[in-house]
Amino acid sequence: MRLIVVGGGVSGLAAAHRAVELARERSRPLELILLEGADRLGGTIQTERRDGFLVECGPDSFLSEKPWALALCRRLGVEDRLVRTDDRFRRVFVVFRGRMHPLPDGFQLLAPTQLGPFLASSLFSWPGKLRMACDLLLPRGGHADESLGAFVKRRLGREALERVAQPLVAGIYTADPDELSLGATMPRFLELERRERSVILGLWRAARKAPALHAGTSGARWSLFVTFAEGMEELIRVLAMRLPPGAVRLKERATTVERADGGWRVTTAGGAAFSGDALILAPEAHQAARLLRYVDPGLAHLLEGIPYASAATVTLAYRRADIRHPLDGFGFVVPQAERRPVIAGTFSSVKYPGRAPDGHALLRIFMGGALNESALDADDAALIDTACAQLAELLGVTSAPFFARVARHPRAMPQYHVGHAARAEAIGLAVARHPGLRLAGGAYRGVGIADCVRSGEEAAEGLTG
Repeated sequence: MRLIVVGGGVSGLAAAHRAVELARERSRPLELILLEGADRLGGTIQTERRDGFLVECGPDSFLSEKPWALALCRRLGVEDRLVRTDDRFRRVFVVFRGRMHPLPDGFQLLAPTQLGPFLASSLFSWPGKLRMACDLLLPRGGHADESLGAFVKRRLGREALERVAQPLVAGIYTADPDELSLGATMPRFLELERRERSVILGLWRAARKAPALHAGTSGARWSLFVTFAEGMEELIRVLAMRLPPGAVRLKERATTVERADGGWRVTTAGGAAFSGDALILAPEAHQAARLLRYVDPGLAHLLEGIPYASAATVTLAYRRADIRHPLDGFGFVVPQAERRPVIAGTFSSVKYPGRAPDGHALLRIFMGGALNESALDADDAALIDTACAQLAELLGVTSAPFFARVARHPRAMPQYHVGHAARAEAIGLAVARHPGLRLAGGAYRGVGIADCVRSGEEAAEGLTG
């Protein structure tokens, strides 16, 4: 079989690697071509070394409780290169009225599970705490496809939404909770309400049954978040090394896709044409829509309807002595109500080992997202100035950074709005009408690294099974 994969991010690489694995297992010949428009593989995953610091320009980890990325690492033989978080500092701060407040212990994304820390928290008012406690009495309700914002307001109140749910969702999905589909992103909470009625009660019971819930389903060896000792780009390098020689074609941006001789033909911006029996499209959904606009206008329309947000990160290196805050957590999130130009920050050198030399700290600031994309209109120097000003105010940073690295990700964050699950289902049905075609990526059934690995591998399995 001749297989063409368009897109050299983690989804496309996982698809290509899985196709090679299956061909080897089944002793079937495979001719593989992977086309990537950029001059490097990895998409948003990019790691840099600078002056003894390890900088992640994109994702800095993957979830161990979603098994697909960890399983891939095991098959690649690189599990021994993974490192876990330093869980002595496993907490998150929330900026409220200009100060950093720790999220109460036991607070599981949307709701509390431990009474003492919740009652003692300075993050919520007493009326807000009482409103959250009403979840214990409220009946089931809502719609089958409800926004996360509507769900949180209905069950836990506006304060829970504005001070916790919204900033945490912005940190994960760069999304507006009033648009984000709860069923497509966090179906666990819908299921808790259906099964237990009360979200708080359901979370409390689940925690009692599984005290190590946050250790990840992979077992005690791994924390919830896992990364590579040498950075996430190590996964990209290893995947690329496992592909056949000559399979990867960089600087080959696909511009058209068409049916040809019972298979598929892909033409690139440079005029090169590649023909294959099967095709996996693994770029962003809006790019896949452009490629398929003449093959299937209806499918292209569905793909184009998936909105995307843009984001940027600013990574800054400091002497540890120049930061007054104890950095006793993984980072912080910033509610939209605070009206600040940043949405979150990570204490990278605290979260993972080997990110900064002794006596130094590496911090990463996030900007943009669905609720604040205008912040990205500024140039890099302005973004750095903004990040420095915010860190001075929030963390007591007293000096200029040794260096700052800006990474921009335009239209790179798929937004799972209400109705997304139905749209993804319709996309799957439309793709099934085209023999030898599959889509892969974070735009359909999960945005994380593990989800992208699953998407790519399932695409390959669907074509070679």
